[in-house]
Amino acid sequence: MKDRARALLLALCVMGAAALLSAPPAQAYAPARPEQAYAPVKIVHTEQVQAGPYHLTVGFSTWPLRAMQSLDFTFAPDGGLTGKSGTLSMTRPGAKAGMRSVSRLSRHPRKRSVWGLDIRSLPTAGQWAFTFTVNGPQGQGTGTLDNLTVLDQPGPPLALSWTLCALPVLGLIAFLIVAWRRHRPSRHLAVMGV
Repeated sequence: MKDRARALLLALCVMGAAALLSAPPAQAYAPARPEQAYAPVKIVHTEQVQAGPYHLTVGFSTWPLRAMQSLDFTFAPDGGLTGKSGTLSMTRPGAKAGMRSVSRLSRHPRKRSVWGLDIRSLPTAGQWAFTFTVNGPQGQGTGTLDNLTVLDQPGPPLALSWTLCALPVLGLIAFLIVAWRRHRPSRHLAVMGV
């Protein structure tokens, strides 16, 4: 009995020592500092837009643009954002006149010095147009980034992707049905007299 108790105590000591040695340092549990919380926005392509008296630099985190691919957009007016506000309207390919989504320009959540859209995707391929209306000390100005080409989505077509993803689930359901029919738990209960 004493040998078993000693062996158990030794095993517990070894497991405790292993847990202490493999534990991450205390700083791993500290919350991340704000500058480390999110990855910075990396702009790989820019386009220029003149919105009245205001010059905007439109930045893209991915180039070329593809439908249904998440990316960041940044909109940087010359002279910074101080005293300026505005709206962005995005016109999708084939949209009828007046059919556009309009949103207020706000600061990019990870690059606070510019306006922007964080992790946004464009749903359809084709020619898009971004229209900017900027209000500031020099009045109001409107400018459009026309013929922004968005290519087809990367990868296989969506229907094929969903079909391939559904095959394992359908196989699992078929397996469960076959297993249920072979073993029929209700038949075993009837034999036992329940």
